[in-house]
Amino acid sequence: MRKCLIVILLLGLQLPLFGQTAPPVIAPKPVTEEYFGVKITDPYRNVENLEDPEVKAWMKAQAEQARNTLDAIPGRQGLIDKMNEFDQRRAARITSLKILETDRYFYLKTRPQDQQPKLYYRDGYKGQETLLFDPEKYNREKAYSLNNFSPSPDGSKVAVCVSEKGAELGQIIFINTQTQTLYPERLDRAWFNGSWLPDNKTFSYTPANSHNVQDPNARLNTKAMLHTLGTFQNKDKDALSSTSYPSMGIHPEEYPKVNYDRNTKLVYGRLNTVSRYLKIYYAPASQLTLPPVMWQPLFSPEQEITSFVSDSTHIYFITSKDAPHQKVMRMPLSAIDVNKAEVVVAENPEEAIDDQKLTITKDGIYFVRTKNGVEAMLYFVPRTGGEPQKIELPQAAGSINLLAKSPKSSELWVTISGWTTDAKRYYFDLASHKFTSQPLSTEAEYPEYADMVVEEVMIPSHDGVKVPVSLIYKKGTPKNGTAPVLIYGYGAYSTSVNPAFSPSFLLWAQYGVLAIAHVRGGGELGEAWHKAGQKATKPNTWKDLIASAEYLIKNNYTGPQKIAIYGASAGGILIGRAMTERPDLFAVAIPKVGCLNAVRMEESPNGPVNVPEFGTVKKEDEYKALIEMDAYLHIKEGIKYPATLITAGFNDPRVIAWQPAKFAARLMASNKSDKPILFLTDYEAGHGIGDAKQKQFENLADVYSFGLWQTGVPNFQTVTLGNK
Repeated sequence: MRKCLIVILLLGLQLPLFGQTAPPVIAPKPVTEEYFGVKITDPYRNVENLEDPEVKAWMKAQAEQARNTLDAIPGRQGLIDKMNEFDQRRAARITSLKILETDRYFYLKTRPQDQQPKLYYRDGYKGQETLLFDPEKYNREKAYSLNNFSPSPDGSKVAVCVSEKGAELGQIIFINTQTQTLYPERLDRAWFNGSWLPDNKTFSYTPANSHNVQDPNARLNTKAMLHTLGTFQNKDKDALSSTSYPSMGIHPEEYPKVNYDRNTKLVYGRLNTVSRYLKIYYAPASQLTLPPVMWQPLFSPEQEITSFVSDSTHIYFITSKDAPHQKVMRMPLSAIDVNKAEVVVAENPEEAIDDQKLTITKDGIYFVRTKNGVEAMLYFVPRTGGEPQKIELPQAAGSINLLAKSPKSSELWVTISGWTTDAKRYYFDLASHKFTSQPLSTEAEYPEYADMVVEEVMIPSHDGVKVPVSLIYKKGTPKNGTAPVLIYGYGAYSTSVNPAFSPSFLLWAQYGVLAIAHVRGGGELGEAWHKAGQKATKPNTWKDLIASAEYLIKNNYTGPQKIAIYGASAGGILIGRAMTERPDLFAVAIPKVGCLNAVRMEESPNGPVNVPEFGTVKKEDEYKALIEMDAYLHIKEGIKYPATLITAGFNDPRVIAWQPAKFAARLMASNKSDKPILFLTDYEAGHGIGDAKQKQFENLADVYSFGLWQTGVPNFQTVTLGNK
């Protein structure tokens, strides 16, 4: 995907690119199936065989032409240069911070000269920094990325999960922090990082069954395993699986995971899918060494519990059961029973609790509420109870992140950010209510964005429901219907697109209007917002996007054929269905590694685990909902579709490459406009997770340059190109 052909690039600025030999088309081989009396014809079922020589040749030829076309857009390299310049302004960027009770800091740091984040540690905020692991030096022959890491409770060891070529599935290695040396063993097929047990030498993890991202059984009937340092992987013990505990009724698609909780001295057996509703069992940690473990139910999906924290006496949890904007409850460890739990924070109908921001300290619990997903507020409740106390922040917050050291400590760090304001990290002292700046990343100035306007608007959707839309543009941008607009959206899994500062992402606002549509299916307005864009209600997701585009035209922000829409992964449903339902409304559509053939999702390795979010073909109502959200099935012959950039990662473990490939094949065969349809497969990448920094810049430059080219921005115009 990133093998730039310099000669072709230079020629592309002078000669019509489509004067070259057109890439081959792929012949359809239709398959017709019937479920619940509904017949579906799938014309490109043959493309699902990624090992078919014809399919491989077609995908590679399409990738080459897409790469050449994108490289030839005049403004693309300028965008990359600007992103690199932004990156040079910050001496170091620190992420994924974990602070142990011992005050040992573990974190990832990226400097301008680094392509991948490196793992460091230090003792205390002002301690001397030590490099622990550099993925760029792990294997000189292959490119590895660091997916995750987990320090042992005493900080003497750290488990690191690494993978190559974006596959995410890789291996777990162990590092001695005292000597900065690796332990000899490697845990293969590592899908999840795991949890240390109290002995600081036993580690739980969940391996996949094979490395092959196309293997349909790779993620079915997996097992949570226990590994003891100094032993071979084949000696690891099964801690939780359908094999070892058949009476628990573990489903094939559920990923078992075992975690140890130092506060409660319990181990938790999690059964994970994409559902945000927790399914968890518990047992005393001592039973892991003397199986069988007497697992007892802690949380079940019907209780709608989405997150929890604990101290030595209570478990606090967030639930949306009978509370669409969420509430906080607690139960004592001496009497674990959700049905008898007490309410600590009642639901607020105007603000949704962010279920990933519940944090506990010695003094009480801190939590974050958001309004429309774009205005964040910090609250505190003492251990003794009482009404939530709103804490006045040192600056306006679009989003807030919290980090506490331990329920035994009062220490709390608060990080605040916004669309156009860089993240600021503060230490908060409860006694004085004082915020003290404690930056880890070096600070930088971005005068390019000093005159940005941020508008948070509520627009009426097709059914009258008001949808939050964030608009970002330069002060003085005329509202005369001429500005190019990029609308970004997602709308799945209750994931909120909260305000965060990214100089590269904001580059579109230098040319026009950057819009973030907080469509239904996300979590910006609580769990009700999620359920309003899920399964049978999924059409609200793309209809909200369509309504956002119509609002921007009606209010003269932009005009017809000036709008680009962009989304990734599950956001492919959003983009694919918006462009197939209203092809006349958009100039550009960019589904990146997108879910575009929802009806066939279950036939991919990562499909079964997604049934809770999208549905199954095994139930009539959900099958019909899948048909409705399937962009591939809604492509029609003879329609003029917008310019489209479709991407796939050949090593993608989340959205298998044949999903975007089938969509591209059918769109190219059906489209009657003269707009380019590009299909770009990256054979060195997966879902985008773990991409090198330069590749991230180049990927975004592809999106922006294609969109700016097709919306008519002068500096991005090249020779006139044909369709296929």
